[in-house]
Amino acid sequence: MLRLALRNIFRQKTHTMMTLTAIICGVGGLILASGWVNDIFVKLAEALIHSQSGHIQIYKEGYYASGSRTPEKYLIAGPDAIKGRVSNIAGVDNVMARLNFSALLNNGRSDLPINGEGVEPGQEAALGDFVSITAGRQLTDRDAFGIVLGQGVGQGLQLKPGDHVTLLATTLEGALNSMDFTVIGIFQSFFRDYDARAIRIPLPAAQELLGTDGVNALVISLKKTDDTDQVAAGLKEQLGAWGLEVKTWIELNDFYEKTVEFYRGQFGFLQLIILIMVLLSVTNSVNMSVFERTGEFGTMMALGNHSGQVFRLVITESLLLGMLGSGLGVALGVLLATVISTVGISMPPPPASEIGYTGEIQIIPSELLISFVIGLGATVLAAVHPARQVSRTPVVEALRQNF
Repeated sequence: MLRLALRNIFRQKTHTMMTLTAIICGVGGLILASGWVNDIFVKLAEALIHSQSGHIQIYKEGYYASGSRTPEKYLIAGPDAIKGRVSNIAGVDNVMARLNFSALLNNGRSDLPINGEGVEPGQEAALGDFVSITAGRQLTDRDAFGIVLGQGVGQGLQLKPGDHVTLLATTLEGALNSMDFTVIGIFQSFFRDYDARAIRIPLPAAQELLGTDGVNALVISLKKTDDTDQVAAGLKEQLGAWGLEVKTWIELNDFYEKTVEFYRGQFGFLQLIILIMVLLSVTNSVNMSVFERTGEFGTMMALGNHSGQVFRLVITESLLLGMLGSGLGVALGVLLATVISTVGISMPPPPASEIGYTGEIQIIPSELLISFVIGLGATVLAAVHPARQVSRTPVVEALRQNF
């Protein structure tokens, strides 16, 4: 049966090429579409991780729910001991402290409410490779009273590197405190709304401004993003008794999950459309091939082959075509994905962002397998109806097709 099916495939060259073309195009299209959508997920995830949140953040318990309004009530005392413990965990690349505060930024002419962060400049620079400096330079550990501003803050107060500004904040005791800073640079992150209110100063300066030695968050950078859940689970077990809570980058960025859900819905619909197109194309090709060979099948049945054998022959031919076409479609999809990724796809800025990016086509083994199975399944499914019809055709009527 298998050998006969192979002979029939290579004998019916025109119909075989039509069927293979439909399968190859469908499977290749699925691979390119899934690779592009997954690249959006990867780029968005890395942008969130490497511009703001890191992979994991550690807070004092209750901070995530209420701390954004009153960060001074949720300070981690003695952060160095916790940092040392976390740094020894397998998979952790770096641990840095942040102190969040609200203040007024004054340029000598007007004030602007800002959301400030006291950071460890060297470590933040290593994490924030998705943060671009549009003017001036990055904050360093030597800039004791330097400040970097989000692009929206710089535009709002018409500030540039070298200008002097004053921060006015309330200390933990409730007193007003002010400190003068020199603008070192203007930065642009992945999100416009963040840049419109964000400033960063060295952690010691922020602690002096607020009158505290504590920090609000410990930000953890991992060697591999895929290790996030595993490391976070271990940290929750170790730090739960210390009155600390652990949040992953996905928990900190609900925008990401909503975006993924949105795109997965779109891609699912696209997969359905491609599946229907492949199914219709293959059905048309198989129908033409089968019904043009009705006389051939009639001769087989007249020579003693029963209808079940005819049915299995048609299905076997379609199975072989599906395997060949899907395999070639996967190869073509991988080749095109590699070429397109080498060239790059210029993408416009996503919503709420001002930074475009260069897209690629991700090659994901699981998606290759799914595309192969879809191509194979569609081909076999398309052959079921014509195979049943021709196998149930009376022998006399089928033999008439030979004349």
